[in-house]
Amino acid sequence: RVPVFVGLVAVFVALIAWLFNAAADPHEQWLSTPHVFLYLGGMIVAVLLYFQALRPATRLQQSFRDTLLPMIFGFVRDVRYQHGVRPNSFDRMPRETVAAFNRQSFDDVISGRYEDFPFELYEAKLWEGSAKSETTAFKGVIVAFETIEPFPGTLVAARKAGKVAHFFRGMFASKMQELSSGVEDLDDTYEFRTDNVEAARPLVTGRMAQALTWLRETWPYDQARVALSDSDGFLLMPRSKNFFELPDIAQPIDYNIHIAPMIADLGAMLATAALVRKIGARDEALD
Repeated sequence: RVPVFVGLVAVFVALIAWLFNAAADPHEQWLSTPHVFLYLGGMIVAVLLYFQALRPATRLQQSFRDTLLPMIFGFVRDVRYQHGVRPNSFDRMPRETVAAFNRQSFDDVISGRYEDFPFELYEAKLWEGSAKSETTAFKGVIVAFETIEPFPGTLVAARKAGKVAHFFRGMFASKMQELSSGVEDLDDTYEFRTDNVEAARPLVTGRMAQALTWLRETWPYDQARVALSDSDGFLLMPRSKNFFELPDIAQPIDYNIHIAPMIADLGAMLATAALVRKIGARDEALD
């Protein structure tokens, strides 16, 4: 469709330009003022038709994804796939988990049950500012899940803030207090904050520290983050990669190249979430 539409515009512009030559000065053949306006108008129409021609292919591609992805992720019970919608769990995520942001966008959203716990996994970009000057707070995958036992309050393990952020935060009253894990490498890079120090301390120095140490070894990209809030748990795994990308509709799908890595990525992220959700559980609940 694209070559046909653009080609028709080019033929039409060339024909009209040839007709303009009959009235143009012999020294301005193809370059008179009407010719210039014709060329500009033709370029604008060609661009509009280009995007118009792409729309059916884009809709077909998304329809293909809507059908194929739930089939690919058949190992997830009650699997549901959506695209570009605001995830239900997003508003419950503690904002202290990431830096300040005022804009967000979502790509693929997958929900269901894995090992008998419900989850919602989605690709998200959170940023502050405008297109001319924006600061990305987070870009990657967020896994929201139900914890084994509710945490009485909020606990976050986020990227350590800079000195300036610490200074301004100290100027304003905040119910969130900082804790130390006792693990030097973690305390150098993570900031543990909670509104329930008594309940959070054994987790921060215990299972949360162990889980974050394991994440640093198994997630070789940017720093993963964790948050607990009542019965909700959140695992944020930064990465710029589009995890659930499929080739163009005209390109054949190769299982080993396109499908197998996608299944492995989803399985690994859900297995990691299954580990993280044990952070607040009592020992007898894990038996």
